[in-house]
Amino acid sequence: MTAGREVVEDYRHTGLTLRRHPLAFLRGELERQRFLPCADAHALKDGRPVRTAGLVLVRQRPGSAKNVTFITIEDETGIANLVVWPDLYEKQRRIVLTSAMLGIQGRIQREGDVIHLICAKLFDLTPLLSSLSELGDAFPKSGGRGDGARFGATDDPRDRPPPMAGLRGADRYGGALRVKSRNFH
Repeated sequence: MTAGREVVEDYRHTGLTLRRHPLAFLRGELERQRFLPCADAHALKDGRPVRTAGLVLVRQRPGSAKNVTFITIEDETGIANLVVWPDLYEKQRRIVLTSAMLGIQGRIQREGDVIHLICAKLFDLTPLLSSLSELGDAFPKSGGRGDGARFGATDDPRDRPPPMAGLRGADRYGGALRVKSRNFH
């Protein structure tokens, strides 16, 4: 099983992982598409253009915010707070509401220690998550002491292909990482 598949299975069973962050496996592709890590985006000066990406953690559209949507994304370096103005929300509503992984193009807004990324364009990067299972090195199998001595050396069930019929849960999604985001609308 690859390291990426281990992360997918962790998310499937517990909703989190203590292993590498999922975007760490995708960083090469994100860099090819010119998406900065969140920590690098935070280092930019006020008003600078930025492109970054992350897993969607929280979407909020408080009634008191005049239809402004706030999204928190996360990558392997940290989080970023996004501001989506109502006109962009209407243009890209489907992406705002359904993306598990979001890329943004916008600009940095700094006010004291508070940093926001003002979105000008959104990208649904969720399809990248489907490749996660194949990424990373294979984990070595760790047999316990005396494995095979007591019960015989049978094939390892971890080597068997997954069952195809009667798929349930995350398997319906082809092994892609499914992140549960919190939505407040």
